[in-house]
Amino acid sequence: MPVKEKKIDAYIAKSAAFAQPVLNHIRELVHMTCPDVEEKIKWGFPHFDYKGQMMCSMAAFKQHAVFGFWKAALMKDPVLLENAKAESSMGHVGRLTSLKDLPSDKKIISWIKEAMALNDLGIKMPAKPKSTEKKEIVVPDYFIKALKKNKSVWQIFEAFSYSHKKEYVEWITEAKTDATREKRMASAIEMIAEGKSRNWKYMKK
Repeated sequence: MPVKEKKIDAYIAKSAAFAQPVLNHIRELVHMTCPDVEEKIKWGFPHFDYKGQMMCSMAAFKQHAVFGFWKAALMKDPVLLENAKAESSMGHVGRLTSLKDLPSDKKIISWIKEAMALNDLGIKMPAKPKSTEKKEIVVPDYFIKALKKNKSVWQIFEAFSYSHKKEYVEWITEAKTDATREKRMASAIEMIAEGKSRNWKYMKK
């Protein structure tokens, strides 16, 4: 019997109706392919670890769900590689709004097996090159307060890359008036809740 985390049961149960079958299907395929997988909640959404390393994850938002691999950049599939480079969303297979949006079971299973092999070999993601750009972002207290009103929104924001956080903070702090700032914060929170970057409309699809 697969060992399943009750927190993930609860996460799926609270997800939108369209997302539940998608998340359940992904979960079943992961367990079927990798019986020794460990389920965990990290950054507020479900992760699947194998051999003590992260392997893949999934998440649900208001209008779509996502599925991705921790080491997608090291995997062979060109779609995964391209999406990993784009860093346009939390997932590597596009927006999932129903089971029809998922790749075939055969393809997903092949990805899981490849991700398992990387963990079996102990292969780790290469260290990111050091940048001279200052990596500390000062998030205004008023924005932090607005984000923390919804725990999941705050967790999603915290999991964003440095560049995505910076885009949102600059957009909000550059507002000329309080009214504009409030309007931008409301829009930002809505986009963050769906796992979108500030400039998601301009990202390659």
